[in-house]
Amino acid sequence: MAWTYIIECNDGTYYVGSTIDLERRISEHNLGLGAAYTRLRRRRPVTLVWCAQFNRADDAYAFEKQLQNWGRAKRQALIDGRLDDLPALARGRNRPRLDQQ
Repeated sequence: MAWTYIIECNDGTYYVGSTIDLERRISEHNLGLGAAYTRLRRRRPVTLVWCAQFNRADDAYAFEKQLQNWGRAKRQALIDGRLDDLPALARGRNRPRLDQQ
């Protein structure tokens, strides 16, 4: 089994990752042993705010990469369980087309 997860850092930012051992990975982030992003003291402690389990590690990794391209509002909707809001929050969805400016 594998996981894709979102943690909220102490500074209010989100970090997205994937792992095969969720409990260990969150502990690593909190100890400053995780990703470079969470090694910074101002980002710790971190709190797990969302996770999803996958049968395959490559599927978890692929979803991690997808979430990393999402903006904060779309990540927040996922965390809040507002799945119906996700399509409208896609980056650029609400921006006018160049020929309409």
